[in-house]
Amino acid sequence: MSTPVRATPIRAALYFRVSTGRQADSDLSIPDQRRQAENFCKARGWEAVADFVEPGQSATDDRRPEFQRMIEAATTKPPAFDVIVVHSYSRFFRDQFQLEFYVRRLAKNGVRLVSITQELGDDPMSNMIRQIMALFDEYQSRENAKHTLRAMKENARQGYWNGSRAPIGYRIVDAGQRGQKTKKTLEIDPIQAETVRLIFKLAREGDGTSGGMGVKSIVNHLNANNIRTRDGGRWGLGALHKVLTRTTYIGRHQFNTHHWKTSERKPETEIVEMAVPPIIDAAQFEEVQALLKSRSPALIAPRVVSGPTLLTGICFCAGCGMAMTLRTGKSGRYSYYTCSTKARQGETGCKGRTVPMEKLDALVADHIERRLLKPERLQEILSTVLNRREERAERRSEHIAELRKRAAEADAKLMRLYEAIENGIADLSDPRLKERVAELTAIRDQSRIDADHAAAEIERAGPILTPQALATFARQARKRMRDAKGGYRRDHLRALAQRVEVDEQEVRILGHKSALLRTLVAASGGKSAGIGVPSFVPKWRAREDSNL
Repeated sequence: MSTPVRATPIRAALYFRVSTGRQADSDLSIPDQRRQAENFCKARGWEAVADFVEPGQSATDDRRPEFQRMIEAATTKPPAFDVIVVHSYSRFFRDQFQLEFYVRRLAKNGVRLVSITQELGDDPMSNMIRQIMALFDEYQSRENAKHTLRAMKENARQGYWNGSRAPIGYRIVDAGQRGQKTKKTLEIDPIQAETVRLIFKLAREGDGTSGGMGVKSIVNHLNANNIRTRDGGRWGLGALHKVLTRTTYIGRHQFNTHHWKTSERKPETEIVEMAVPPIIDAAQFEEVQALLKSRSPALIAPRVVSGPTLLTGICFCAGCGMAMTLRTGKSGRYSYYTCSTKARQGETGCKGRTVPMEKLDALVADHIERRLLKPERLQEILSTVLNRREERAERRSEHIAELRKRAAEADAKLMRLYEAIENGIADLSDPRLKERVAELTAIRDQSRIDADHAAAEIERAGPILTPQALATFARQARKRMRDAKGGYRRDHLRALAQRVEVDEQEVRILGHKSALLRTLVAASGGKSAGIGVPSFVPKWRAREDSNL
């Protein structure tokens, strides 16, 4: 008589998922899924051999750690289990194509996907029904995402933060209750905001031993001086470039800028601007953007930045607008600036001129020395910029006085409250009194902090440029233009002129007012006038005939 062989029970893996961290933290959905899955397996005599829990993960893609671990266990040979049990197919995937892809991949290794609430067979009709269900799940997911994004965009328009991590320099604070939700806003973090201000200062003015610094130089400076990121880590090029280009720091935070899947930038019509407290002045921000653009490898080749030739990278043909490059003759005995179009295509491409290098270098440097570096000419060019600078300083001084006054008034009120408590007039156990003391203390402390920051901004702006300072700068700059061997100092010349256009009968020298002012302020503070690779935006040539 033979003994009956007992069948091996079906091994089941249980997969649980919730879409948001809030659902996971509430501890409601996953325990309920687990209870139903265990009862489902028990009723069928299946053995639950593994479970995979995915808290706060979307099912629109497969970038889920526990999901991938489960798929790896299911597709090894032999598989670690026979079926995967989910509450519904939407827990597994909310994308019809991806769902079918993984169902077929599992089936090739003998593993089935089973839904507790949507039981289906393996026949063609069941497969079609599953695909239809998946299409509805995908549609519902996209509709939910659309409505959620619309609500978040409106939230941002009203000035409320949507829950992601705040940019460095800011912190998230409660802004009050709206229904069952607590609204959040951004406020300036006094400590981290100083790091942001320092980064922009280094980009514009340098560290006192050089002119404006590029992204890599700023990263090296911050890391060398132990100025860390918000998390205490070292700075990288990407993180620093993001700080320098983020409009959040001038009070205009942009929300919904990129597609979360592809990281592609969305159209401007989809982007929402949220008002936040500014850390950086808008004029300073735009100046830094111009400097970053001027250093872009797409505009300036590395050889132009580091090359020894005086006018390389800033000398252009007025006829075609293309760069004039260096050519040599007589076995290298003579050097010339030649229109690059003419050099490649001949006079059919451009009739631009070829000018001896020494002649053009001397002409440009001599003109800057004789015409630009005169106190009265500097005053004429910079009059508008200087006036705006003085007005801004006056407004900041008035703001500082108002903040100091507010702090003094709050401090005086606190002293009167303390005297009332000492004299027994006020009861310290009164909760309203405690609230008032805390309120006045916060007003006093914050006003002092804001006043100190505003005063530091005035100090960072540099000394007031008097006629004597202009005369001193002009005299020193003329000296610095020449090196010990009788040639010209490349960095000092480029701090004063950012573009040279060579025409048939004339040479036009163009420059940027802000670059000139920055060089002047640096020189007045005893710093180097060199600023690396300045912007090519032509600004300071006030009248064409005055600079020819």
